[in-house]
Amino acid sequence: MNIASVRRPIIPPTPPRAPDNLSFFGRLAVIRQNMIATWGQRAYEEEIIQGRFFLHKSFILNQPDAIRHVLLSNYENYKRTPAGIRMLRPVLGEGLLLAEGHAWTHQRRTLAPAFTPRATANLVPHMTAVLDETIAKLDARADELIDLREIMQHMTLEIAGRTMFSFGMDRHGPTLRNFVREYAERLGRAYFLDMVLPVSWPTPMDRARARFRTRWTEFVAMLIAERRAAGKKDGAPPRDLFDLMDEARDPETGKGFSDEQLVDEVATMILAGHETTATALFWALYLLALDPDTQEEVASETRGEHLDSMADIDRQKFTRAVIDETMRLYPPAFLVARAARAKDNVAGAEVSKGDIIMIAPWLLHRHEKLWDQPNAFIPKRFMSKEPPDRFAYLPFGAGPRVCVGAPFAQAESVLALARLIGAFRVELVDTDPVIPYGVVTTQPDHSPMFRITRR
Repeated sequence: MNIASVRRPIIPPTPPRAPDNLSFFGRLAVIRQNMIATWGQRAYEEEIIQGRFFLHKSFILNQPDAIRHVLLSNYENYKRTPAGIRMLRPVLGEGLLLAEGHAWTHQRRTLAPAFTPRATANLVPHMTAVLDETIAKLDARADELIDLREIMQHMTLEIAGRTMFSFGMDRHGPTLRNFVREYAERLGRAYFLDMVLPVSWPTPMDRARARFRTRWTEFVAMLIAERRAAGKKDGAPPRDLFDLMDEARDPETGKGFSDEQLVDEVATMILAGHETTATALFWALYLLALDPDTQEEVASETRGEHLDSMADIDRQKFTRAVIDETMRLYPPAFLVARAARAKDNVAGAEVSKGDIIMIAPWLLHRHEKLWDQPNAFIPKRFMSKEPPDRFAYLPFGAGPRVCVGAPFAQAESVLALARLIGAFRVELVDTDPVIPYGVVTTQPDHSPMFRITRR
């Protein structure tokens, strides 16, 4: 029997779980610092937990059939909560992630062709070019102490820039990173009034977010103007995502995006694309540094591979399993919250209009009834003949609103991890445990130092 199959798997550190009797206001205080630290042991054991959120009931769903009902069977009955809209609208506007009703249907139909497997395959050369440059820069820093989290952020931002606009982000990258940092550190946190007031009632933080949005949309519009100035040869095939999105038309109405809509769609794709992928890659590298045997399995799989096409990416079965397991343990979107538009019955629970439904991938992916050794890092669970229930594993959501960019993100993550581990042995130097915390995405509480050496 393979030694790797019998050795004890690693269990990476997590925040301490909250007392099950934590008071409402105590929970609110924790939410602003680390949402995933607000849940107690019950949330990891029970299928449905009912509570109260001011005048309405709240439900945490950990039952796949109940989640299927909310995200698929009756998804139109559930809308984003006021706090969710407040957190996302300043950076994403009315883009695909936040749109509702007919606006969402139009955007989804229009964008879908830009993210087909064939379209993603055409963008792989942009990814490989950035990876070649990143590996060359890392090669020059072999045996030094490095911040892989920062390097992954720069790398995925560069991939986002080239796949979106066909130009690098050397000039604009620092400004974009500053926007992301500014929003995450203050404006992207939920405050008390954000959660209790209707969206139509502005809170003090909403005014600050509105000022941020003005500056942010001006920046994205400038990037679009620069890309348009670069032009495109008449009759030439689309060369990047911007070409695909700019030329996209709703197959039913024939309508494309206005300039204002295009700003929001581009902002959504750049932010959702580079930030979540950078975070997933950081956590994957961290886990592989904690687990050298699994790291060697990834390196062995990549040995001798060119890794410059979708066919090459598809052959990296174990590397893909490492990415899947990483996103199980550290789901980029740690919480999906919805408010009921009308009465409903969810797995026997009576839901009234305005009640809050919470589906937390952080909880779902570590639930003790759904997973064997739920807190352990075991990539081979994703190579089993029996995959997990579709509604027990939600790194990209599920149902009609599943992330349209999931194939792109998966291809980029597998390609990057395979190339990096194929080139370097990664060692964690920092001895302090890295604790995940949830604000906008599942982030590390600090950036540990790594050392890399050439294989």
